[in-house]
Parts: sequence; structure tokens; C-alpha cells
Amino acid sequence: MGQMIEFNRPDASTCRGYLASAGKDRPGVVVIQEWWGLNDQICGIADRFARAGYNALAPDLFQGRVTQEPDEASHLMNGLDFPGATHQDIRGAVEHLAGLSNGKVAVMGFCMGGALSIAAAVHVPGISAAVCLYGIPPQEFADPANIRIPFQGHFANSDDWCTPAAVDALEAAMRGSGNAPELYRYEADHAFFNERRSDVYNADCANQAWERMQAFLAKHLA
Repeated sequence: MGQMIEFNRPDASTCRGYLASAGKDRPGVVVIQEWWGLNDQICGIADRFARAGYNALAPDLFQGRVTQEPDEASHLMNGLDFPGATHQDIRGAVEHLAGLSNGKVAVMGFCMGGALSIAAAVHVPGISAAVCLYGIPPQEFADPANIRIPFQGHFANSDDWCTPAAVDALEAAMRGSGNAPELYRYEADHAFFNERRSDVYNADCANQAWERMQAFLAKHLA
């Protein structure tokens, strides 16, 4: 359904990304990759959003590099310029979609992309809503207390990276600053939404998260 494109970053350079189109004047969703790279699974999520009526753009944060090996994925993530990805690649994707859409754009992401969706909610202007799946950035880079847009989060109770304690701290920070996030916790493992990882995929939890996400986006991107 989609295709690879190049879009402009604020610094006037370009970024590649996978664009799945739903049509003119539809709202937009920036889909932010896991640490595996912009792979077929993430492109499939963008296609799924397009079928649901959203123009979806997944920026290629690793510039074409994709892996299935955790050690290499960790190396790629640790080598990523997170401020650059936030302020340039993701902001550029938001601005590109705003030009295609009704002006309403959300960001969402998984794992590393979930952390970046929080960072974008803090730092990137022009976002109408944010959805995070099991990822939280360092507070010194993006303090969730500074989020001022509608926010929905999906987290796993058996997650040893984005732990329940970290989710508790995220919730406390947001509620302490006056935000009222929608936060959901699932009896599942990290990456439970990824249908290509049979070791952790939980269809019931993934479907419930998708339905909740669709209701949230319909409310805030209309």
C-alpha cells in the first residue's frame, strides 16, 4: 500500500520514510520504529493505519539499516542521535504529514519508538496527540511532566526494561503536572504488540491496545 519517500527536515536536509496514504485531508500518524530499524513489520503498521483512515509516515531513523539480532539492534539504538531524531526526523515527519492532512497529526511508537513518542510530545510543536507502547526516555532528555497534549500509553506488566515502577513514575510525573494520561497495563511481555515475535506476541492484548488506540485517535484527530 505504501512507498518509500524523502521528506524535508527542519535543517533543510532530507530523511527517508515509508508513507502509507489514506487520502487527501485525512489526519496523520507518525509511526516510530523499534530498535530493529524500519522493517516490514513497522511498514505494516503504517499500512494498517492507512486502512483505518490515517496518512501514516514511518521515518527511517537508522538510514536503511535493519537487523534481527539484539546485539546489533542495541548497537544501532545506542548510536542514534536521539535529539536529532526528535527535533529533525520526527519533526520533519510531523510537518510533512500536516501538509497532507487535515492539520491534525499524532505520533506513536514502540519500544525505542515509544520513548521517542514521549520525547516528541515534549519537544515537537504541532502534534495533536501521542501514543506510546512500552518505551520511556531518560527524564533529563524528555520530562513527561512537560507533556501538554493528550497522551495514551500501553505497557506490559512483565517488562524488565520499561518496568512497572518506571510506568508508575511516568504516571506520577504527568498527573503531578496536571495532565490526565490514558495509561493501560497488560498481563504481557515487552513487545507484546509485535506479531512477528512469536515469543512475546499476545494477540488479545495487541487487539485491545489497537482498539483503544483507534478510539483515542478518533477523538483527538477529528
